[in-house]
Order: sequence, then C-alpha cells, then structure tokens
Amino acid sequence: MGSDQIVALLRQSLETAFWMGAPLLLAATVVGLLINVLQVLTSLQETTVSTVPRLAAVAAAVWLLMPWMTRRLDAFTVQLFSDFRPFVR
Repeated sequence: MGSDQIVALLRQSLETAFWMGAPLLLAATVVGLLINVLQVLTSLQETTVSTVPRLAAVAAAVWLLMPWMTRRLDAFTVQLFSDFRPFVR
C-alpha cells in the first residue's frame, strides 16, 4: 500500500466525517446564534436556556438526516470494501 493510497483513503475518510458532522454543527450553530440574540435582547443569561434548544435542534437534525447519513456512510463502506486488493499489498 503506497503513500498515495493512504492519502486517498484518509482524504475520503475525512470527507465522509465532514459530511456526517457538518449538518449537525450547522444546526447547533444556527440555533445557538438565535438563542444568544434572544438572550441579549431579553437580558436573560441562563445557560440552560441556550443549551436545551441547541441539544433539541441537534437531536431533531439527527432524526431528520439519519436516512441520508446512513446512505452516505453505507456508500463509503461499500466503496471501501468493494476492492480490497490495493490495501492488502
């Protein structure tokens, strides 16, 4: 297994991890930003007010995006194991 194959495998792995995590991080960021703006406007500085909606948004995003994430991860796994010969040498 050459260094170019290792780099390609790592790149594909990182790209897949990015696509798995990006929508969840985006949902948490958007909800966190909206809650923080609301906290500034109301002068309510309670940490649970910002944490609970953010967790709920991430849970909802996971629930909504789970079929897409499963298909993407399945495609990556099938592509990885479909031709195992280059990794054995």
